[in-house]
Amino acid sequence: MLLVLPVSAVAGWFLLRADTPQKSAGVEPMKSEPHICRTLTPEERRVIEQKGTERPFTGEYWSHHEDGTYRCKRCGAALFPSSAKFDSGTGWPSFDDALPGAVREVPDADGTRTEIVCAACGGHLGHVFRGEGFTDRNVRHCVNSVSLSFEPATAGAGAAASAAPRTQEAFFAGGCFWGVEYWFDRIPGVVLAESGYMGGRTSSPSYKQVCGGDTGHAETVRVVFDPTKTSYEALARLFFEIHDPTQVNRQGPDVGEQYRSVVFVRDEEQRRVIQDLIALLEKRGLEVATRIEPAGEFWKAEDYHQDYYAHKGSTPYCHVPVKRFGE
Repeated sequence: MLLVLPVSAVAGWFLLRADTPQKSAGVEPMKSEPHICRTLTPEERRVIEQKGTERPFTGEYWSHHEDGTYRCKRCGAALFPSSAKFDSGTGWPSFDDALPGAVREVPDADGTRTEIVCAACGGHLGHVFRGEGFTDRNVRHCVNSVSLSFEPATAGAGAAASAAPRTQEAFFAGGCFWGVEYWFDRIPGVVLAESGYMGGRTSSPSYKQVCGGDTGHAETVRVVFDPTKTSYEALARLFFEIHDPTQVNRQGPDVGEQYRSVVFVRDEEQRRVIQDLIALLEKRGLEVATRIEPAGEFWKAEDYHQDYYAHKGSTPYCHVPVKRFGE
């Protein structure tokens, strides 16, 4: 149902959004599950969250040679096998290979290097360099020790690590990303939900640019999940139930192209899942406006947009779960 608000009500809503969102009356939030990411020390935050660098030859693992698996300090995801570690003489742990899908490469802010981050939680690891000739693979993942933890090889540990499932990604846009992120962040099996921008024409857009309507981006939430604990279909069903998929270029009082309903899919299987769910909703009489588009570059939003409601200590007032599939 399209809700038309008087000008005074809309103006009041914008004042609330700029300050402290209010809890919707009578809406009980879903029970929260403990987040996988551990609490970090100030030095760990400086490196992992603020993309700092530890001093060479000072880290715990730069001259470490035990057999086992190096994991992400923040979320515990397996990143590098000890068999890929070598001594580069640079003073930082060096690896010429990573576990499949464990590390994501992104252009560095300095415009010359390539940053590497944990694919599961986005934590900063270091940088990757190619063409140096250190090993036959000709690759060096230069990693901060403080970004790592180490799991020694024990009986059965190697097999367990190799059998550990890779995380998967999903991208959903359904109005203001604050509310969408809030609900996904509370689902068991979700490793990370972060707000950002996708589907536009420019690189590294700012919130102000996106709100101006000139970049073509949609406010989008990147969801990293463990497929052994939840499924892409379960997340997609949640998406269709926490926003109104019949609204075009808006969600409630949020009006504009950046608030459009879009699912950005990574592959044909994700596309099939979304098409099937849309068909189910249409059979129930809904005129679904949600678009399906290929996932492109995801630009993480400014820090003050992340975990917005958690920091404010409140719950979304524009994204209220509604059972749309009849279960």
